[in-house]
Amino acid sequence: MTVIKAIGKAGVATIVTAFLLAAPKPARAGRLGTDVIALFPKNVGEFAYCDLKKARSQKWFPQLQAQMIPERFREFEKFLASAGVDPNSQVDELAWGLVAEGVTAKTEGTGSTAVPTGEEVVGVALGSYNPNSTEAYFKRQKLPTFKVRGYTLYSFGTGSGASDLFFLFIDSNTAAFGHRAILEKMVDVRFGEDESLLNNDKLFPLINEANGSGVVWAVLNPAYTRLALQQLAPEIEQFPEAAKLVSRMQNLIINVDAGSGINGKFQAICGSTEDANTLGQLLQAGFLYKRYQAQKDNPELADLLDQARITPAGDRVTLNMSLSDDQMTSLIRKNTFALKM
Repeated sequence: MTVIKAIGKAGVATIVTAFLLAAPKPARAGRLGTDVIALFPKNVGEFAYCDLKKARSQKWFPQLQAQMIPERFREFEKFLASAGVDPNSQVDELAWGLVAEGVTAKTEGTGSTAVPTGEEVVGVALGSYNPNSTEAYFKRQKLPTFKVRGYTLYSFGTGSGASDLFFLFIDSNTAAFGHRAILEKMVDVRFGEDESLLNNDKLFPLINEANGSGVVWAVLNPAYTRLALQQLAPEIEQFPEAAKLVSRMQNLIINVDAGSGINGKFQAICGSTEDANTLGQLLQAGFLYKRYQAQKDNPELADLLDQARITPAGDRVTLNMSLSDDQMTSLIRKNTFALKM
């Protein structure tokens, strides 16, 4: 996925809490509790959140979900449903993290052009569960399970395939899912034997900034930021200065809120004020070109681009977009948000 992927597919002091062994509690809508964020490993490259309970109240969300929410979560939903759990009524909030493949610690930062070529996903679904009934279902079906530090890992597949996914219940309000290696790493984080996302002094302050600012929000590291820019604004690559500028990108923050319509805010954090001013100019030119291309085949997208507001300020470039429910429905119908990894 990426969330729009972008929505997707974005240095303040490290914040440390005494969490680690405390059980996560359901977060208030729109804001994810620090105790839940603390479950995630430090090396997450993209971290995102969706207030599913609020999003489901929007008429366009069922269609958008297919383009925006990670495919792995949809598999997880189907699996929960097979075990007697109704994801639509029992899963209220979703947070997920992506750990990139195809980039190294050296190339995931600034000064590189590397982008993820694959990824492992780990997520947390907050809601209301009955772990005992799920375990009973697995026993009846004789499905594979595994024990890790007292937790039961349930397998989506055979339990031995390279792409198999697993999930576990942390408690009756918190289910975690993902690839086995990174899910086990989450368990290690919980037991204090590995560092959590709270210790990521570049990403966590931005997560804290984005948290509570929309139905969907996401924060991307440099590698995922480069990927998102390739997908969201490929037109800027035609400009000679773009490659070096993009290689110096720091992060991308995405906030999407919904009420009577949709409001999207994208903040690209650049390497310098000069870079931000240049990126703003390139985006303006790229959007103008894209609007011209879209006028015939996708007039709704052309109207949206016409309404977009691009504002450089300091080392950031902010892109604001607003659209109606009808515009949103039309854009979804044309797979506008179906960005791929």
